[in-house]
Amino acid sequence: MSLASSSSSSNGVLDDMVIAITQEAINYLREETESSTSRTRQPTLERDRLGAHECLLQDYFCENPLYDDGQFERKFRMSRRLFVKISNDLAGEFPFFTQRESASHKVGFSGIEKCTAAIRQLAYDTASDAWDKYLRISSRMCYLSVRETIFEDANRRRRSTSIRAHQRIHGFPGMLGSLDCTHWGWAACPTAWKGQHYRGDHDDPTLILKAVASQDLWIWHAYFGMAGANNDIAVLMSSNLFDDVIDGAALDTSFYANDVEYKYGYYLTDGIYPKWATLVKTLSCPDDEKRLYFKKKQESIRKDIEWAFGNDDGDSIPHPAN
Repeated sequence: MSLASSSSSSNGVLDDMVIAITQEAINYLREETESSTSRTRQPTLERDRLGAHECLLQDYFCENPLYDDGQFERKFRMSRRLFVKISNDLAGEFPFFTQRESASHKVGFSGIEKCTAAIRQLAYDTASDAWDKYLRISSRMCYLSVRETIFEDANRRRRSTSIRAHQRIHGFPGMLGSLDCTHWGWAACPTAWKGQHYRGDHDDPTLILKAVASQDLWIWHAYFGMAGANNDIAVLMSSNLFDDVIDGAALDTSFYANDVEYKYGYYLTDGIYPKWATLVKTLSCPDDEKRLYFKKKQESIRKDIEWAFGNDDGDSIPHPAN
């Protein structure tokens, strides 16, 4: 009887503790909800994007614009025909330069507005917020327009050049580059995080850098920061390497091999990666001269990414572990 009574009393105390803790949690969440609703947020600026777009069209791009060709060329530092061609080419290549709806179903800026912001900014060397009054466009959107106009286009052009160089130098048509991962030591890793950043084949905690390099050791894709305990497959699954293919914005890398046309290019990898059509791995046990030749050729070309990692010496990331 004494054991039963003591057991029931302890269970009653435990139930009281659980109820008290639950009540405290409910009170805390209620207070947090009330405090968050009472906070004042900065009101959203209604910039009248559609009105700014119509004003821009009436000034420069309608059938009878306010400014003639000479005035347009003086303001934009280029002819109207060239500007329209650039705007149409950017809209055809990059979804960023098309007019889209936001998550809140608001109509975004048009491609002409974004292109105007980028070109006027470059032509006059002005700050990113200088065109807010006329174009009703934020400084962040101006910055994104310049970045997409210059860097993304340059990146895609160099990738196209690298694809042709791979076929000319290596004899691999449709090859996009060599894909691999490397580990960067993290000497200043917090003690609480060392378990997830430590792997048995490295003495110190590490961070993983996944990259794609071309034949001139130029790294055109990099994904950095995953914990060192992950393997190459986990890093690949987490990266954004195939986002352009999923979004339908990938480069035209169609090629022929054995009289068969392939729509997308491929990367050279080592044996750990999955058997995907876009990943060409080496052969572990070639059983004839043809496969042995392919194995030697693939492994020699895949040295591009290893040389890129070896020649880097931390220049691309001066202090990767700080």
